[in-house]
Amino acid sequence: MMVVLTVVDIVLLTAVLAGYLYWVGSLLARIAANLEDCAEKVREINGHAELIVPGVEHINRTGGVVAGALPLLYGMAEDIVVGATYQPPVGERAPARPASGTRRSRLHEMVGFVPR
Repeated sequence: MMVVLTVVDIVLLTAVLAGYLYWVGSLLARIAANLEDCAEKVREINGHAELIVPGVEHINRTGGVVAGALPLLYGMAEDIVVGATYQPPVGERAPARPASGTRRSRLHEMVGFVPR
């Protein structure tokens, strides 16, 4: 009886291991297919990138020239702003008044007060 149970145990263990290996194999097959698709996409992207590399190099050279000229341009812009900025005459200033003139209060009318 013990021999029969041992054989049944071994058969069950082998069946479970076979099922597990089948499951792992199917997962690995899907992963391999996905990696193959990714490798194809990377080759396609590299092909597209090879076409634009000369343009990117030209853009980088132009950007370097512009970056080198920025301090000079900044200094020139500051000189222009300083020369064009309005400087009011120095002296005693009058108090600020609104452009529309002074407003009269309507509170007086509400209480019956009439200013002269």
